[in-house]
Amino acid sequence: MLEMKNVTKTFGTFKALDDLSMHVPRGAVYGLVGPNGAGKSTAIRHLTGVYRPDCGQITMEGVAIYENPILKSRMGYIPDDIFFFPSASLEEMRRFYRSMYPKFDDKLFEELYDIFKLPKKGQMRRFSKGMQKQAAFHLTICTRPDVLILDEPVDGLDPVMRRQVWNLILSDVAQRQTTVLISSHNLRELEDICDHVGIMDSGKMLLERSLADMQGNMLKLQMVGDVPQGLDILHESQSGRLKTLVVRGNAQEVEARLQPVKLTYYDLLPLSLEEIFIYELGGVNYEVKNIVL
Repeated sequence: MLEMKNVTKTFGTFKALDDLSMHVPRGAVYGLVGPNGAGKSTAIRHLTGVYRPDCGQITMEGVAIYENPILKSRMGYIPDDIFFFPSASLEEMRRFYRSMYPKFDDKLFEELYDIFKLPKKGQMRRFSKGMQKQAAFHLTICTRPDVLILDEPVDGLDPVMRRQVWNLILSDVAQRQTTVLISSHNLRELEDICDHVGIMDSGKMLLERSLADMQGNMLKLQMVGDVPQGLDILHESQSGRLKTLVVRGNAQEVEARLQPVKLTYYDLLPLSLEEIFIYELGGVNYEVKNIVL
């Protein structure tokens, strides 16, 4: 559905994207994660056709996105830094969005007033940050996008509204097969809603696959005894006799390594997306370091 192939982008001497490739399947909820400065927002601005790449291809359904208003009319985009016309009300922004998006759904717009409960006529620049974020969702969901791209989408929303927004998005995915790409630092939340994940660092894609495959290929091994040979160990710690290892491989492969060794105790545990993120980046010197104060 959405694809970036070998995309490079430089700003002066700084290389923001370095031969980046990404594939977001149709109907997927794709989480794009990485440390600050990894290039996530730059990648999103290429996917939405804001930036032209120095080299590489960015396509939607095989068609180039840059300077393609027809494709862009099928996209909804909510950036981290929300912008509205300074004096506009929500109703005035509705008229603007309706003029830009041919599938804008006025009936849905009226129904969403019951959910977001925003003022119809007050100037949006007087809204709080959370209210402005709600207004962005109110407008963007009504464009009925085939692709929805979100950069830190629920930052500033209270827990109840966060859940409401996610329910609206997942309902749209289920009913209309909407393709959703989400960039966020809240990995616990992404783990609940994403089915595909890409991990970026320094403008490159380190790892991209389904979340199920990602979680099935890395485990936490807790054990008492000698560490078996042949394990692909990413991290090791010890508390008393209990050793905790983060290892690469599926449960069947790891258990096969444990069988020849007489261990007093062992247990295999799945890793969260946050743990996978930390240990994958640990391989490129991004591990969490202990500092003595």
